[in-house]
Amino acid sequence: MRVVIVGAGALGTMHAWHAVARGHEVVHIERERDARGASVRNFGLVWVGGRATGAELETALRARELWQEIGARVPGVGFRPNGSLTAVRTEAERAVADEVLSRSDADVRGLKWLDAAETRALNPALRGELLGALWCERDAAVEPRLTQRALREHLTASGRYTFLGGREVREVGPEKVVDDHGQAHHADAVVLCTGAWLSGLVRELAPELPVRKVRLQMMQTDPLGEPLTTSVADADSFRYYPAYAGGALDALNDGQPQADTAAEHRMQLLMVQRLDGGLTIGDTHEYAEPFGFDVVEEPYEHLSDVAEALLGRPLPRIRHRWAGVYAQCVDTARVVHREQVADGVWLVTGPGGRGMTCSPAIGEATANELGW
Repeated sequence: MRVVIVGAGALGTMHAWHAVARGHEVVHIERERDARGASVRNFGLVWVGGRATGAELETALRARELWQEIGARVPGVGFRPNGSLTAVRTEAERAVADEVLSRSDADVRGLKWLDAAETRALNPALRGELLGALWCERDAAVEPRLTQRALREHLTASGRYTFLGGREVREVGPEKVVDDHGQAHHADAVVLCTGAWLSGLVRELAPELPVRKVRLQMMQTDPLGEPLTTSVADADSFRYYPAYAGGALDALNDGQPQADTAAEHRMQLLMVQRLDGGLTIGDTHEYAEPFGFDVVEEPYEHLSDVAEALLGRPLPRIRHRWAGVYAQCVDTARVVHREQVADGVWLVTGPGGRGMTCSPAIGEATANELGW
């Protein structure tokens, strides 16, 4: 078959990966010269521990297996099975960790409680005051600014993959795609993975799309000067990820509310060290459109304070600040929205903040469903 994939972010690239792996020819069209959306503006986390029981966790676990296989074949993605630590500093936060660890799927998630000494032994950069941490062995990381390009280079070497950047699709019809250069591309199947671009052609094909946009703010520092051996979260992550829901979380929300800035901007701390030693730190969540064109400073001040408290030292200089927008299913329990929008044309969108984590498994599921 000849498959045309529109959108070269994480989701589109993983659909291309599976199509090429199954022997098909792929034409990959991206409206930018290179991916510039949420697929490069994220943590690069392969995040398993906090996923909801059921389809979301199953998808994340399968994606984690696939990421490890892909990382072995394409070292340029920077895959590393570094795990994560969710730092706990109060007894109410510890109660949430204990409740999660008591559940039957804790071992499947790779969860374990570490006391303060064990936490620092695993990640010596965490010198701040804490009771301990929830360790998730299954979590991992890749390099978001490098991954798509590394995968495209690998796919190009197959001889069955063509990347066309700087082209916007104008028309999708039976067995063809026409771009804004006037070039028509024959297609036995078309997969639209256009991320947060939900207007124009996407709206024409799917006017009642059950997907919304979410905006976030993040930052990146100069090199830390020492290894951050795991990914790190603060206990506000308990409030954000569905795996932690329960009576202990209700008690935490009632008795230990979030700081005002964190609550206003729907924040948690996530912190990942890049291969160059810098730290990617975030993030916020904004749902009401139209989004602002600028970033605001208070969330960065809050994130810096929390990160410095966990590290027990000042952060390096902030080198980059940015905002990103991703597409999320309105029903957040759904992993992704997959819909046939025309004869031979499928739209795959809305994984939300799970896009980098789950894209290999989502692409595989599409390939299976379409009989590739």
